[in-house]
Amino acid sequence: MTGEAQPKPTACLALADGTVFYGHGFGATGETVAELVFNTAMTGYQEIMTDPSYAGQVVTFTFPHIGNVGVTPEDDETANPVAAGMVVKWDPTEPSNWRATEPLMGWLAKRGRIGIGGLDTRRLTRAIRQQGAPHVALAHDPDGKFDIGALVAKARAWSGLVGLDLAKDVTCAQSYRWNETRWAWPAGYGTRTGEGLKVVAIDYGAKRNILRCLASVGCDVTVLPATATAEEVLALNPDGVFLSNGPGDPAATGTYAVPMIQGVLARDLPLFGICLGHQMLALALGAKTIKMNHGHHGANHPVKDMESGKVEITSMNHGFAVDSQTLPDGVLETHVSLFDGSNCGIRMKDRPVFSVQHHPEASPGPQDSFYLFERFAAAMQARKAA
Repeated sequence: MTGEAQPKPTACLALADGTVFYGHGFGATGETVAELVFNTAMTGYQEIMTDPSYAGQVVTFTFPHIGNVGVTPEDDETANPVAAGMVVKWDPTEPSNWRATEPLMGWLAKRGRIGIGGLDTRRLTRAIRQQGAPHVALAHDPDGKFDIGALVAKARAWSGLVGLDLAKDVTCAQSYRWNETRWAWPAGYGTRTGEGLKVVAIDYGAKRNILRCLASVGCDVTVLPATATAEEVLALNPDGVFLSNGPGDPAATGTYAVPMIQGVLARDLPLFGICLGHQMLALALGAKTIKMNHGHHGANHPVKDMESGKVEITSMNHGFAVDSQTLPDGVLETHVSLFDGSNCGIRMKDRPVFSVQHHPEASPGPQDSFYLFERFAAAMQARKAA
C-alpha cells in the first residue's frame, strides 16, 4: 500500500567502485569479501554453492526462484558450501519438495554462508557483464547497522583471484577411495563392485558427481590431494589419471601441478581433465591461461565439438580460460564456446590425452557430454589390451 513503511535493510552488497545494494539478509551474519559473479542456471543452487570451484566468489543467481526446493545432503558436491555467499532477487521461501530435508536459509546459517535477497539481479548482472567481475564486500546484520565506507574499502583492498592458489584450500587432506555411482531412479546412488580400471584422480576441488561418473564407467578411483607428486601418482600403477575441477588462478596452482602432470605424461598414460584440470593440462603442454572479463557460469552454455560438428548444452563455471592462440604443435582445439569463441577443449594429436573446460558430469543436456567419461575408459581399456 502507498505510504506503508518499508522493512529496514538487514544486508548490503558494497562494490569496489562505491556502488551499494541494500536488501534482506538470510543465512549467517557477518561479512565476507570476494569476487562477484552471476550464474544463469535455473536449477542446482545447492550444487553451485557446494562446488569447490566457487571458492572466493559470491554468486548472483539470475533465476529468481532460489530456495524453493530446499536442500538435501544427497545434492552436496562437497561436505560444506564453498561459495562465499549468494545474491538473489526474491527471498527464499519455505521448501516445497519431497526430497528436501531443511530450508536453504537454515542450511546457510549452519554453514557460515551469507545470503542477500531483494536485489535487482538484472541490473547487477548487466554491471558484471559490462565492467567485469567486481570485488565486493557482503554484510548481513539483523540490526541493519553498516559502515559503508569500511565495506567499500575492504572490497577495494581485496587482492582478487589473479595469482591466488585456492586449490590447496579445498583439496582433500589425504587420499581416499571412491566407488559411489551416479544417481538413478528409484534406487538413488549405486555402488561399483568388482575389478575396475585403476584411476588416480587429482583433487583440485573435485565435485562428487565427477567421481560418480568415473565410477559409473567402471573406474576404481583413488583420490589424491592437489599437491601429489608424479612419483606418488605413478606408485599406484594407474591405468589413467584424471585432473579435477577447482578454484583460483590456474597459473598459481600450476607451480606444483604442472611438474606432476608432465611426469605423468612422460609415462604415456591416458589422461583426462575437467575445468581447472583442463587448464592445468594446457599449462603442462606449454599453453597459457588468461583471466576472463566475467567468466562463464551457468547450465545453458552451447559448446561446439569441432571434430564432430555437434553442439552440446553444457554447464560451466570458470573465470579463467586457456588461450587457444598459445596451444603448441601437436595439441588440437576440440571444443569452442558458441557464446564468445573461447577455448573449451583440447587433445594431444597422437595420444589419449584430452580435457574440456565445461562440466560433463553436471547433466544440463542432460547427458550431452557424458561420452567424455566413456572415451577416457575406452582409452584405458585399449592401453591395457595393447
